[in-house]
Amino acid sequence: MLPESRIFPNIALYSIYMYFEQLIATSDPFHLALAGTLLLSFLVQLTWYLVVFTRIPTVKKSTKSEEIVPVSVIICARNEAENLEKNLPSFLTQEHPDYEVIIVNDCSTDHTEEVLMDLKLKYDHLKVTTINPDRKFTHGKKLAVTIGVKAASHEQLLFSDADCYPASAKWISSMSKHFTNGKELILGVGKYQRKRGLLNIIVRYETLFTAMQYISFAMRGNAIMGVGRNMGYKRALFFRHKGFASHLKVLSGDDDLFVNEAATKTNTAVEIEPDSFTISTPPQTAWRWFKQKKRHLSTGKYYKRSSKIRLGTEYLSRLLFYGSLFWLLTYQEWLWMGLTAWGTLSLVKLVIVKLTMRRLEEKDLLLPSFLLDPLLPLILAIIRISNLIRPREPKWS
Repeated sequence: MLPESRIFPNIALYSIYMYFEQLIATSDPFHLALAGTLLLSFLVQLTWYLVVFTRIPTVKKSTKSEEIVPVSVIICARNEAENLEKNLPSFLTQEHPDYEVIIVNDCSTDHTEEVLMDLKLKYDHLKVTTINPDRKFTHGKKLAVTIGVKAASHEQLLFSDADCYPASAKWISSMSKHFTNGKELILGVGKYQRKRGLLNIIVRYETLFTAMQYISFAMRGNAIMGVGRNMGYKRALFFRHKGFASHLKVLSGDDDLFVNEAATKTNTAVEIEPDSFTISTPPQTAWRWFKQKKRHLSTGKYYKRSSKIRLGTEYLSRLLFYGSLFWLLTYQEWLWMGLTAWGTLSLVKLVIVKLTMRRLEEKDLLLPSFLLDPLLPLILAIIRISNLIRPREPKWS
């Protein structure tokens, strides 16, 4: 048998080998299980970042299409008078030669109708459809979206929200160019305004990470979800899947559940150029953001099994990595291994997150990611537990 010095001619490798050999020999089964959990979750996280999340920083810029398609922009609004007055002109002054904007006024009790009537006098390509309140019949946003789709004059549809505005006058052109390539479903980036405060950092980082997930998977041909603040699809796709019939009982999910059901490897495109972004007003209070995430996360259980496995793998591996890491760091003999794993993974994450931030034009989130990367799974876990305790979904507003 060859001596160990012949098997490991490199002194550093030999030292590492001896370190682990001694550690394994002197450790109890509990610490070995923790170390195994740390190593496995480390490898899973590393795979996520090096294989999946590198898609956004490395994708080539999309080219402009010479062909122009007519587009119907659909925005559903309930008591959004102030937001419509502020944001709607940005949708109505797009540099696209053939489009209409449809506002579905869903049972508003504020002065939404007056705002829309004033804007309609200035913009003849604004169409308004109103849903009147009915005490005997309550409904969610899906009815408003369906009415908007049926009211559309064009086959190509783009969607956004009343509290959003396009990042540029080329938003419609940037998103709709993919329809000319035979695509039926277009996923865009919906960002939040950058403001002061810890809550704003948490909201924008969570939004960035969600975008990293759904955009990266869509680029790999496995679209999981999209955000209603910025997405589009063809009317034919909507009617072919009978609208929201398969998940009509779920109050939320007019965006992510539809994408999860309708997206295929060949019919979906992603647009991440800055002209295609939409910008939203961030939640002003932690409770409002909590309720918003509670509504969003309530739809996850209705995803396809493959989608739940993909998302669950990242979520669970991150929880296990930081959980086992913090526990092992309390034992001096495992300190070197824990710090090495954390340092290596942190370096990889920082590089990829930085490149992604640059591509999506985000700022001031790199340093906070050190703290938010381990904390975000815990925050989302609390929200998920809240959904289990009080499963009733909040109404859209």
